[in-house]
Amino acid sequence: MSRQRDSRLARETSPYLLQHADNPVDWYPWGEEALARARREDRPILLSIGYSACHWCHVMAHECFEDEAIAAQMNEGFVCIKVDREERPDLDEVYMGATVALSGSGGWPMTVFLTPDREPFFAGTYFPPVSRGNLIGFSALLERIQELWKEQRRDLTAQAGQLTGYLRARASAERGGVGEVQVDELICRAVGELRESFDAVYGGFGPPPKFPPSAALSLLLAAHRRSGDPSCLAMVTQTLDAMAAGGIYDHLAGGFARYSTDERWLVPHFEKMLYDNAQLVNVYLDAYVVTGDERYAQVARETLDYVLRDMQAADGGYWCSTDADSEGEEGKYFVFSPQQVRELLEPKLAQLFCAYYDITPVGNWEGKSIPNTPRPLEEVAHSLGLDPAQASLLLRQAHRRIHDARKARVPPLLDDKVLTSWNGLMIGAMANGARILGDPAYHRSAERAARFALGMLARPDGGLFRTARAGRAHLPAYLEDYAFLADGLISLYEAGGRFASREDPSEYLVEAKRLAERLLEDFSGDDGAFYSTAHGHEKLLLRQREGHDGALPSPNAVAARVLVRLAHLLDRREWQTLARAALVAHAPAMTRVPRAFATSLLVLERCQEGAVELVAVGEPGDEALEALLGEASKVYLPHAAWAVVAPGAARKDSTLSLLRGKTLVQNAPALYVCRNYVCTAPITDPDAVVPALAAASRAASIALDCDASET
Repeated sequence: MSRQRDSRLARETSPYLLQHADNPVDWYPWGEEALARARREDRPILLSIGYSACHWCHVMAHECFEDEAIAAQMNEGFVCIKVDREERPDLDEVYMGATVALSGSGGWPMTVFLTPDREPFFAGTYFPPVSRGNLIGFSALLERIQELWKEQRRDLTAQAGQLTGYLRARASAERGGVGEVQVDELICRAVGELRESFDAVYGGFGPPPKFPPSAALSLLLAAHRRSGDPSCLAMVTQTLDAMAAGGIYDHLAGGFARYSTDERWLVPHFEKMLYDNAQLVNVYLDAYVVTGDERYAQVARETLDYVLRDMQAADGGYWCSTDADSEGEEGKYFVFSPQQVRELLEPKLAQLFCAYYDITPVGNWEGKSIPNTPRPLEEVAHSLGLDPAQASLLLRQAHRRIHDARKARVPPLLDDKVLTSWNGLMIGAMANGARILGDPAYHRSAERAARFALGMLARPDGGLFRTARAGRAHLPAYLEDYAFLADGLISLYEAGGRFASREDPSEYLVEAKRLAERLLEDFSGDDGAFYSTAHGHEKLLLRQREGHDGALPSPNAVAARVLVRLAHLLDRREWQTLARAALVAHAPAMTRVPRAFATSLLVLERCQEGAVELVAVGEPGDEALEALLGEASKVYLPHAAWAVVAPGAARKDSTLSLLRGKTLVQNAPALYVCRNYVCTAPITDPDAVVPALAAASRAASIALDCDASET
């Protein structure tokens, strides 16, 4: 079949699908048109799943999908469907399970062959155009699949049915929870598993490729708070230090790449994902609060500033990602040579910049250098005969000029769709940045994104859309969309009363409550665990209910966290019971591999411990209020419920148990520290805040004793 002039993909919003609109392949988006054709013509389906920032997706596209001969094979023998995994995580999750079961590993691009009934019978990831080494060529694979479809159809169909049955049985086996779980025991076991896989030289866990382990680091910080075990904190700080010094961190613009291909965090796949950066901001902020180390606050600021500058649309929505490739080459935008630096800076600045950022003639990756900071600035300054303060000043000048010059390069492609769930994550990160760092710019950014989400991404029936781009929102939202957005709105409420705003912060709490109610209505299962898709969603081979963390935190766990947070803020204690049921429904899998359930364990810990309730009363911008909140941000309270309200707002919202009776004290701002809505004497002296919060934390928490010999 010749190339279609009016490609079906050209009518889609996904940048990934649009990248394939001009392929000679007769692509369909996932939908009834394609599925009906497969049934009508009794053809197998060739399902290709990827995403815009995926390097190997681009490679396979160039090698295979743009090849006229291979495209002709695809069009002749198959109904070809292209899916953006970020728009359709339900399809990705189902068929990734099949891919792993069939091939032993997964990844993207994902290539799955299905019967017309959508059951998978063969799957893999990247295939080269012709066979090389142990990899079968895509052309040869297509030919072989066509032969089998004609000659051994019954065997293929039977195999597909058996695999589908296996996937359904495995999904059911992940649940079947018990009434009780030993939370502390599971936390200790998770800590032990992390300790066993910890890389004591370079930080992180396990061999390369290394992904930023945000959920694990959050669990370790919480375990350190209760146990005092220095090894828990050391695993966190060593990992955060190594990532911030490595090439996985963008030292010029801020923000982290998706993962490191090596053990040292030096060589990334250069794509930058919104969801990674949102989660890492929260971990660096927590590490800053725990340690007081300004380096962690700096990394959080630089990452938030990167998102503000480069990843937020004028209408407020946060974009998804930037590509690894530019001008057809992976990483070209990000690397330098000494000659390129010398062309931009005078000799003294060039020498300092190259020495600090490891820009060398031989390079550290394919003959070029990925900026990283293997040596402290003080050491570099000493080696060059410079005063460290002078070197810092000069480096800032050089940094600014090199960054400006890099911006003149051809940039990586931007995936400028907006996803509800990822925006919820970044709204929460921005709100936490505003609360902990006291920067109103982060609060304004979060508010703009929240207005976009509650406007453009809202369905007429009160539900949510999954995605929006170029003024068009579509696709029904998933559990993660409702949960992550509600969670972000709660964080925005908790930070919001501190900053003058045209928005009433309580509106975010109202919207979070509404989303939680919709979540309970649309996604609840009989055993308490939440489904990934709504009850009225398209029927797929199986309906997933996953409990473990992946690249994103577990949507089931975040949904539970939303319910627990609202239970404390709104005095809805029955919601905490529902939250706990959603978590313990996954007890069998949680017991087998507790480290994979870090987010769930933290929510269970909050259920067990309860919340420290903090209410600050004062007018936005009041210096005395800022002083109280600045001191409060120095204490690590992972299970706190925050409210910052003006005196009038406190009276208006007096129906909230948390706010009832909270007033100024002798006309001065005050901080109330409470447990179960019973408060100690209000605090007006900033010097009294840290001791009071430290005492409240000790009183709330139960000591955690993880014997290293047992774990």
